[in-house]
Amino acid sequence: MASTAKVGLIGLGVMGENLALNIERNGYTIAVYNRSHDKVDAFINGKAKGKNVIGCKDEKTFIASLEKPRKIILLVKAGQPVDSTIESIKPYLERGDIIIDGGNSYFEDTRRREKALAQEGLFMIGSGVSGGEEGALWGPSLMPGGDKNAYEEIRPIWEAASAKADGEPCVTYLGPDGAGHFVKMVHNGIEYGDMQLIAEVYDILRKVFNMTPREMAEVFDKWNKGLLNSYLIEITSEILTVEDPETKKPLVDLILDKAGQKGTGKWTAECAQELGIPIPTIDAALTGRLLSSMKEERVLASKHLQGPTEKINVNKEEFLDALADALFASKICSYAQGMSLIKAASEQYKWDVDLAETARIWKGGCIIRAGMLKDITKAFKEHKDLRNLLLYPTFIQWMEKAQSNWRKVVSTASLAGVPIPAMSASLAYFDAYRSANLPQNLTQAQRDYFGAHTYARVDKPEAGMVHTEWKDLIKKKTEVK
Repeated sequence: MASTAKVGLIGLGVMGENLALNIERNGYTIAVYNRSHDKVDAFINGKAKGKNVIGCKDEKTFIASLEKPRKIILLVKAGQPVDSTIESIKPYLERGDIIIDGGNSYFEDTRRREKALAQEGLFMIGSGVSGGEEGALWGPSLMPGGDKNAYEEIRPIWEAASAKADGEPCVTYLGPDGAGHFVKMVHNGIEYGDMQLIAEVYDILRKVFNMTPREMAEVFDKWNKGLLNSYLIEITSEILTVEDPETKKPLVDLILDKAGQKGTGKWTAECAQELGIPIPTIDAALTGRLLSSMKEERVLASKHLQGPTEKINVNKEEFLDALADALFASKICSYAQGMSLIKAASEQYKWDVDLAETARIWKGGCIIRAGMLKDITKAFKEHKDLRNLLLYPTFIQWMEKAQSNWRKVVSTASLAGVPIPAMSASLAYFDAYRSANLPQNLTQAQRDYFGAHTYARVDKPEAGMVHTEWKDLIKKKTEVK
């Protein structure tokens, strides 16, 4: 076994262990360290036994085991633990060493850390890692950002460890400082939207058609063989077939309907607000999780608030086709919103993120991998400055084909009393985006009336922002009468 390692990793949770095994399997000796040394011993004597993995007892030994420039991957909880870990190893580092934060850190924290470390001659790469436990072991989608030269030092390792799609590694350099973590954050926001949309379809199937989980599994499995092909549709079809070993009931029916979250969806929504980018599908998904957490209150409300009582009569087979179209169109809107947000941030922070490459690296390894990403990649490759995915000819055709069924599904769900916040938000986004005229002229009139906030006139654009004394005009009109 080698006495020195090409790369090191701190944080032996499941993700850390699996990524370490992945890197070692791809030909790189790796040193590992964990604040709790018991985890190091268990890993070295367990999953890593006989492999080119060096277990280290403390920070000093860990850093000393690494070839220069040292490359250190952090897979610790976002926030203060990242700062604490950096401070604990910094005394042993030298100029040119590279720290790679592979956790879900907030991009502004990454920007702060990268700037501070650069002043000491150290480099930070903020890299999103998507794919869960399985992805970490067999190939995740990797989203690195930071100093370009520092990335070139870790690129061979990152490309070897990443997932492969169409023969290409699912990793690309995304831009300076926090670009990588921002893209990963938006990736997670799209993931929120996708999961909520699928959950809403599941809810329609069980409440409108009383379908069993096994019957629904067949529907999702069929969809996964067509335009809706994606990892999340695939695992949904599998989840719905699983029985609880103890009760023999569908396991999904025994799971409490309170969804958790780790904050990345909230960050996505906050950043979108700050950058002025509408992401209603992702916002609705976040709201859906928040509403789900109000379980006790919802149970109480269900006893007092009644929904529709009339039975909905629709042709099942025809409606299932309509549902597939509605889900697909809604998913396009979710991706369109996410890509627009990345584009806006890239312009704001001067990252120059390549959206075609961003979509390409999501084609394998990550949670939101889907067949439609090939077309998204193509769209941004052909039109680097494409303002919105909805303007690309292929997506225009898809939306035209789907929108009649989409509207049918949204109206039917509403009549049935089935909440579909994300699908409804997607349709509203589509309708608002395609509208040359929106009712915010009235909003501007109201703002000017009560707050003198001014407005622009469509017939006199050269006048700039103007204010009207609304009460005076109303008074004069009354006097004339």
